[in-house]
Amino acid sequence: MKSRFTTTVFRALNTTRAFSSSTPTPNPSSSQFPQTLAGLRARLASESPSLSNFVDLQSNNSYSVEVGTKKKPLPKPKWMKESIPGGDKYVQIKKKLRDLKLHTVCEEAKCPNLGECWSGGETGTATATIMILGDTCTRGCRFCNVKTSRTPPPPDPNEPTNVAEAIASWGLDYVVITSVDRDDLPDQGSGHFAQTVLKLKEVEAKYAYRSVGRAACDMIPDFRGNRGFVEEVAKSGLDVFAHNIETVEELQSAVRDHRANFKQSLDVLMMAKECAPAGTLTKTSVMLGCGETPDQVVSTMEKVRAAGVDVMTFGQYMRPSKRHMPVSEYITPEAFGKYRVLGMDMVCVTFL
Repeated sequence: MKSRFTTTVFRALNTTRAFSSSTPTPNPSSSQFPQTLAGLRARLASESPSLSNFVDLQSNNSYSVEVGTKKKPLPKPKWMKESIPGGDKYVQIKKKLRDLKLHTVCEEAKCPNLGECWSGGETGTATATIMILGDTCTRGCRFCNVKTSRTPPPPDPNEPTNVAEAIASWGLDYVVITSVDRDDLPDQGSGHFAQTVLKLKEVEAKYAYRSVGRAACDMIPDFRGNRGFVEEVAKSGLDVFAHNIETVEELQSAVRDHRANFKQSLDVLMMAKECAPAGTLTKTSVMLGCGETPDQVVSTMEKVRAAGVDVMTFGQYMRPSKRHMPVSEYITPEAFGKYRVLGMDMVCVTFL
């Protein structure tokens, strides 16, 4: 589960060209380096910020804040504090969810962002993350608070229609549709997922409903790398195909369920890019504070970028309960900012 402190580390502004094989017009500071992965490493090593900057932050105790020990935990830093959820829009969304028997990952994962997202927060942009295919996952990742079972209840056949109806009544600015993993189903839930997106698009078209600018399907399952299942969802009409790699490559087995892995997740994102209509964005997210090092984070960013992913976001990992993986450290806003600069710099680099 990620905290309210998140940052977009890179994003392609022109998705039809940003990852093409054509070489971008180099600026004076980067023209001396070849447009390759090795060239990117050399360029990042010569410019600011660099890995040395993160080392400096660590030596100055500015990279992160300690969490304390099990017996003597330290209080969370001030930037991690969040207000109690409330407000008219929050109440409206919660009531509709209960009426239609829908689930949100916001509630199931005990997300501290819930109140800010549902009410619109400081920006006024209201967001909700609907969780489909039930509230029980077939996997057991060490960071996640969603219930798990080898044999969850069957999906609700009315759920796609109910989701579309709920979203149409809320007047949200941005909707995220996510789901649990359903390894128990023949198609792992891909058909149900695609049908939900199609129903939402039908409602938008029928009522000319324009409040939802994008229907971003976040945390789409990996479908065990099945290309047919990935393609079905990628072609369903969503605007953003998002699948989270969750952590750096080196910590995959310690953080995620054994059926998930770094390569499989990158393959899914690349499949989606190949299958989806032109203009569809691909997105992934990473939690910080799981025990990763700055060089591992930068290496992961490079690999995600090389895979052609359009958007990557970072967030602070927050432990849902004492049963879950402990937080290793709280990353500072300054460190998040430096990762963002590095990420935006990578957008200007083409991998040949």
